[in-house]
Amino acid sequence: MANILQKIASDLYNGEDNEVARLVQEALDQGVEPQEILQGGLIAGMDEVGKDFKAGELFVPEVLIAARAMQAGMGVLRPLLVEGDIPSAGKYVIGTVQGDLHDIGKNLVRMMLEGAGFETIDLGTDVKPDDFVAAVREHQPQLLGMSALLTTTMPGMKATIEALEEAGLRDTVKVMVGGASLTTAFAEEIGADAYAPDAATAVDMARSLAG
Repeated sequence: MANILQKIASDLYNGEDNEVARLVQEALDQGVEPQEILQGGLIAGMDEVGKDFKAGELFVPEVLIAARAMQAGMGVLRPLLVEGDIPSAGKYVIGTVQGDLHDIGKNLVRMMLEGAGFETIDLGTDVKPDDFVAAVREHQPQLLGMSALLTTTMPGMKATIEALEEAGLRDTVKVMVGGASLTTAFAEEIGADAYAPDAATAVDMARSLAG
């Protein structure tokens, strides 16, 4: 069993999406539990991707290809995980703030969070503070992630945190922020719980905040 899980992790790392989907099905046919395939194959593979991305050994295009392979494996596994009521690592609402249409960084974070076992709700780009608040109210996530690439849209993060406070929801959710122009100091200044400089760090922080 260990061999097939290692092969899933290895092929995922290399972005072999068709092969990952085939091996996931093969593991299921051999009687391996969906949760074991998720943890020992898909999440293990994405953890390696995250580690090497952080170390500068992998770059965004390679991470996106690996994430696509992870999605292919999840396509086979997801119905069984839902059916088996497998607990997720946490629920995470994510979006790019109002006025900003950049989504590569956000999408990368979302895919890596999914690879780490989080249930994600992606609100897309140009998300108004009220829409973030509505999503927190509806989905009751442990975590809310906001992305901004432009300095001109960064105030939207502060506006969203203030809107959460006004709605009485700020204490129900941990707020993470990220984007090329951001700093730890800015995150502290607006009252966010964490700032992640890259997608791999975002996963590590999400795990510690959700735990």
